[in-house]
Amino acid sequence: MRGQMIRIVLADDHTIVRNALKMLLNHQPDIEVVGTASNSQETYDVVAKLRPDIVLLDISMPPGESGVVTAGRIHTDFPDVKIIMLTMHADKEYLLYTVQIGVSGYLLKNVPEEELIEAVHTVYRGSDYISKEMVPYLVDGFVNRHEEGKGGYLSLRERELEILSLIARGYGNKEIGEKLFISVKTVESYRAKIMNKLGLKTRAELVEYALRKKLIQ
Repeated sequence: MRGQMIRIVLADDHTIVRNALKMLLNHQPDIEVVGTASNSQETYDVVAKLRPDIVLLDISMPPGESGVVTAGRIHTDFPDVKIIMLTMHADKEYLLYTVQIGVSGYLLKNVPEEELIEAVHTVYRGSDYISKEMVPYLVDGFVNRHEEGKGGYLSLRERELEILSLIARGYGNKEIGEKLFISVKTVESYRAKIMNKLGLKTRAELVEYALRKKLIQ
């Protein structure tokens, strides 16, 4: 019976939210919260250590990188771990981007408890689950994905999003290169591509953009 438990890692920067979700999920006969985290790097480390079935991941977890960036890193490094974004942001671009990078679920924090449990079971079985009120955004996004993909947030690759976040947080090219194990020249190339895709010219514009998209707090 124990082997059939759905193992969950919870990631949210609010202790009250983590505790409430943990209590709710652990009350289910086939779900066990095996770990929790309060920021993005801690989330990645806990997932790397425990390899849960599912990680419930908040988008905004200061300080550090956005949960969107963390989701991309987790999906790349641990593809067997399914990801459900749990967020207050009913944002079309967040939804389309996270689906694009391999997230299995997108839930708003105002969903009923029953819907959260349903989402966990659905994702565990291998299907995707999107909050019912977000489905029209998803349909609209796929109908217009060619237009959406021409530029902006949705055109950024995972590495570009990661570098955008680091630049906005004040890291220089050399620091970014050391952090990501790439050359300064490669960082400069990524930086130029990012600025071009987003139509930005200065670092101040880039920081403002990153703040608007919750990539930094």
